[in-house]
Amino acid sequence: MSAVTDPATVAECLRVGAGFSQGDRNWIAEQFATLDSRLAGFHADATEMEVSVKDREAKGQKVTLECWIAGRQKIVTTSTEEDLHAALNDVRDDLRRRLNDAKTKQEPRNNKHLRDVNQPAPELEPDIDPARAEAETV
Repeated sequence: MSAVTDPATVAECLRVGAGFSQGDRNWIAEQFATLDSRLAGFHADATEMEVSVKDREAKGQKVTLECWIAGRQKIVTTSTEEDLHAALNDVRDDLRRRLNDAKTKQEPRNNKHLRDVNQPAPELEPDIDPARAEAETV
């Protein structure tokens, strides 16, 4: 796997959408900081995240976290937890799981198109007594 020269981080890639203010951004970025290790495998300029909330602090609030990574399908996670902090943690954890699942699907072990199925098996040499081998070649 090649190293990413400019790894994505939550601080660089996160935008706040409807229901949040720019003042909330730093607090949310701190909550999502554990995603940095998962995002580090992607280029910062090819990764975007947006978090939004509908009906903030109301009984039916809905938090949505969207993630766009170049070359992959958009990932959308949602939470209807009533507590805003719990809802943010819920969408964060769900995004981490979905990113891990997407990575696993692209690994050769789990993707038959990426596996080298025609790789020859190593040939096993039979155990031959060295003295016997010399006698057979003489």
